[in-house]
Amino acid sequence: MKNLVGKLRRRRDEGASAVEYGLLVALIAVVIAAGVTLLGQVLNSNIQSACSQIGGSGATCAPSKAS
Repeated sequence: MKNLVGKLRRRRDEGASAVEYGLLVALIAVVIAAGVTLLGQVLNSNIQSACSQIGGSGATCAPSKAS
């Protein structure tokens, strides 16, 4: 019995588990999604601005496709 307790006490968890890797992947996915969304909004704004400058004051730019 003493030998079994000693083996259990010596057991150490080293390295990352699958749960930790899953959390990292989820965090990275959220950061990428937020970055793509913000970049898309900035690009849309810049394109709309360029369209209105090229076309003059009466320009009608094609509306952006927003989901």
